Amino acid sequence: MQAQQIHAAIRKVKREIARWPDPVVGVVAKESGRDPFLVLISCLLSLRTKDKTTAEASARLFALASTPATMRQLTLPAVEKAIYPVGFYRTKAKQIQQICTQLLERYEGRVPDCIDELLTLPGVGRKTANLVVTVGYEKPGICVDIHVHRISNRWGYVKTKTPEETEQALRDKLPRRYWITFNDLLVPYGQHLCQPVSPFCSRCKIAEYCDRVGVTKSR
Repeated sequence: MQAQQIHAAIRKVKREIARWPDPVVGVVAKESGRDPFLVLISCLLSLRTKDKTTAEASARLFALASTPATMRQLTLPAVEKAIYPVGFYRTKAKQIQQICTQLLERYEGRVPDCIDELLTLPGVGRKTANLVVTVGYEKPGICVDIHVHRISNRWGYVKTKTPEETEQALRDKLPRRYWITFNDLLVPYGQHLCQPVSPFCSRCKIAEYCDRVGVTKSR
């Protein structure tokens, strides 16, 4: 994919994903008025977990508590029960309690809007930190998950080996106006069409721009 083709590609991706559900963290953000705390917790729950499971677990947990103060009052078993069966639910329950404690002790219950500060919270990596900054605070950032990493490289738009390298490459190359929405666009596109194994290239509206890097079998 040539650098100038990204504009046409993104326009087509936007049209395509309109028929699919929004990613769960985006739904949480929309329904909560972009509450950074709920975005943070739902993103943590979503790691290595399918959207449907994340949505149900988030709803159960947020029905019990929706602020660092009230969530910190929940017992560990109560948090575990609410978020089960998300991946690594026991570890995530502990991290949620630790995050709430740190937010209360260090930030007066407010979620920081700085990536470097977010990275000091238990269980928070660059993907989660960027998602909180972009979705929760609408500040510039690029959230790179497995879909963004895979598709950006499959297109030939970047040539990187890790999500961290992809984030930096996109920061250098991707027009700034697409930073906040790039993850929201590529996640559903990657889930439903540009899948990891045997993507639906015959249905892809941007096949003309895609270099199909690493694609050995497609539908």
